[in-house]
Amino acid sequence: MLRPMSTNSQHKDDQHTVNQHSAPTHYNQDGDSDITEQAALLVLLEHSNDPAKICRQVEECGSAFLLLSQDGATGSISEQQSLLPWADWNNHIDDMDKIKAEMSNWRELGIHFAAFFDNEYPPQLLTIRESPPFITWYGTIERSDANGIAIVGTRHPGKLALATAHSLAYQLSAKGITVISGLAAGIDSAAHQGALEAGGRSVAIIGTGLLHTYPPSNTELQEEIAATGAVISQFLPDAPPSKDNFPARNAIMSGYAGATLVVEASWKSGARLQARLATQHGRPLFFTKQMLNEDWVHQYLHLPSTHVIEDADDLIDTLGRYQIDDDTLEWGADQNAQNK
Repeated sequence: MLRPMSTNSQHKDDQHTVNQHSAPTHYNQDGDSDITEQAALLVLLEHSNDPAKICRQVEECGSAFLLLSQDGATGSISEQQSLLPWADWNNHIDDMDKIKAEMSNWRELGIHFAAFFDNEYPPQLLTIRESPPFITWYGTIERSDANGIAIVGTRHPGKLALATAHSLAYQLSAKGITVISGLAAGIDSAAHQGALEAGGRSVAIIGTGLLHTYPPSNTELQEEIAATGAVISQFLPDAPPSKDNFPARNAIMSGYAGATLVVEASWKSGARLQARLATQHGRPLFFTKQMLNEDWVHQYLHLPSTHVIEDADDLIDTLGRYQIDDDTLEWGADQNAQNK
């Protein structure tokens, strides 16, 4: 199995010099440049604790594989020698071959993979600071998801909040709006179930790898979502649940959706974090009326992009003013093309 990406990987630097002429030969010999680029990116990430810097350097270089083949002394990428002190180029070729084999196994399981430079990568994620280097998913990613709404809230809701989440998701889904949530217990599950019962599309952004379900009780729900919508992760497929993963999941959920609705959440909830992120991402933020009882909500009420909704019709009417235009999405697609 592919090793988990380490945040403290150490490598002995023996000043090995890469043969710059041999790298392109390996790049072309299997005829699959996309998977070679993807595998090279995963090797780079595995040997770094700064994914954002890796992505910037891949953009500067124009190729993850060529970045991996640089030796620091002759490469054109600044800071590279200290960032990637490679011991042996052949070791990294071996790493790539292992990763390619692992990625082939993922495909057999129905798992899709897209790096940030791939055309399949959701362009709306390129507009946020926290955009992940790659995503994996079951199901299908649709362009219309960028105008979907994330419905979030506590794992321990009251009966009214649970019914509200289900009802709003059902009505939004019946209108053709993608319902996005995090597959957690409580509000998330109610939102997914409401969308599915309406025969519409739901997307789950999860805080584990795709080979896990958290909570385990939502295994069947995850399968239902994948069959008609998508289950998306920013983690490797075998990544287990981790407390650090879920805040990162909220950032991606906010960026993937066109708006966020908080149904019920205390100040300690991950939904509060997502509310803050939605405003930072330039997405509209919605609260149900019952959320006015939470003190933390009032810091957002003065913002022009924040709305307190009465019912589903109110939500749908207001959402109509915030449709993401084609220029925004085309910008993301153009960025992908430039990074190829």
